[in-house]
Amino acid sequence: MANKGPSYGMSRDVQSRIEKKYDEELEPRLIQWIKMQCGSEVGEPPEPGRYGFQQWLKNGVILSKLINSLYPRGSQPVKIPDPPPSMVFKQMEQVAQFLKASEDYGVVKTDVFQTVDLYEGKDLAAVQRTLVALGSIAVTKNDGQYQGDPAWFMKKAQEHKRDFSDDQMKQGKHVIGLQMGSNQGASQAGMTGYGRPRQIIS
Repeated sequence: MANKGPSYGMSRDVQSRIEKKYDEELEPRLIQWIKMQCGSEVGEPPEPGRYGFQQWLKNGVILSKLINSLYPRGSQPVKIPDPPPSMVFKQMEQVAQFLKASEDYGVVKTDVFQTVDLYEGKDLAAVQRTLVALGSIAVTKNDGQYQGDPAWFMKKAQEHKRDFSDDQMKQGKHVIGLQMGSNQGASQAGMTGYGRPRQIIS
């Protein structure tokens, strides 16, 4: 952890709640997907547990290989340095490139973790959420780049566009929707206006 002292009081309580959100059962599935998606390039799997998971992904190289593997060869969005970055700001920069590429791929901003969530281990559940969102989009795109079991991730709902002809659109203007109801011939004839003062006759 980068110059981060122990948490006390309320901040410790908040950190403890965040850590409880980390899904220990989801971790091996994500590791398995990353290994299948990237092949032998990712090396040995990490030690089980959140700390091992964090250290495995921390320098941004495996994440960059993951996002690149979802693109056809020659159009990968993230440049991967060789050898891997060893300086802190370079590693954080590599993670930031992955995050930008994930958004470009289709991951919504609310599902994208912050660099410090991974680098300082502040919220590894958010890192898991980003990876799940990425996997879901890859399965939904079904463009041949996804490797692994499609059942590992839920497909995203897709827009179902309908095209109506001009005639169909004109006919629709004459239909009264049931939710509009009917006044059955009633009118406001004889009603007084709202807010009219009471008439007092002396």
